[in-house]
Amino acid sequence: MGSFSIWHWLIVLVVVLLLFGRGKIPELMGDVAKGIKSFKKGMSEEDAAANEPKTVDLKADNSMDSKQNSENKDRG
Repeated sequence: MGSFSIWHWLIVLVVVLLLFGRGKIPELMGDVAKGIKSFKKGMSEEDAAANEPKTVDLKADNSMDSKQNSENKDRG
C-alpha cells in the first residue's frame, strides 16, 4: 500500500497529459529551466559581490558636532 505500481504512474501520466495537453508541458518545463538559470545567476553574482574587497570611506559628521556645540553653548 505504501508504493505505487507502474500502472498507477501510467494513469497519473495520462491524466496529466489530458489536463495540460502536449504543448503545455514543454512550455512549463522551459519556464522552470529559466527560473533555475536565473536563480543560479543570482547566486553567482551574490558570491562574486561577497568575494570583492570592500573599501569604507569614512567622512566626518560635522552636523552632530555642531549640534552638540550649540547645546553646550546654550547650557554654559
